[in-house]
Amino acid sequence: MYKELIEAALTARENAYVPYSQFKVGSAVLTEDGQIISGCNIENASYGATNCAERTAIFNAVSQGHRHIKALAVVGDTSTFTYPCGICRQVMVEFALNKDIPIIIVKNSEEYLVKTLEDILPGAFTKSDLDAHKGEKNV
Repeated sequence: MYKELIEAALTARENAYVPYSQFKVGSAVLTEDGQIISGCNIENASYGATNCAERTAIFNAVSQGHRHIKALAVVGDTSTFTYPCGICRQVMVEFALNKDIPIIIVKNSEEYLVKTLEDILPGAFTKSDLDAHKGEKNV
């Protein structure tokens, strides 16, 4: 499973649109039904409009009707391990099947680390945090 996700992330990395940073990132998610869907980072002259590879992959999956991911691979600089940013980690939490899904941090096709979502975002803010406070009145 990891090999296919890693290869999809490496391939997606080559499609990155990075005219400003020249920092290519690719990502791939494994959906609940076993499909692999990828994405790359897409920069914009208005930097705030830039989208990371991880979110692109997740949003591609969601736009195709998938609501849960079982794993995610991400590759940036192929000479070091590139971890997801904070915003991407929060988006992962929203669509993760559970907090123990593997997050594969890839250097290249042979070197990678496997973490869980809980490892990279402990104590995440989730829907259950919002549900716990429904009905409470502001004091």
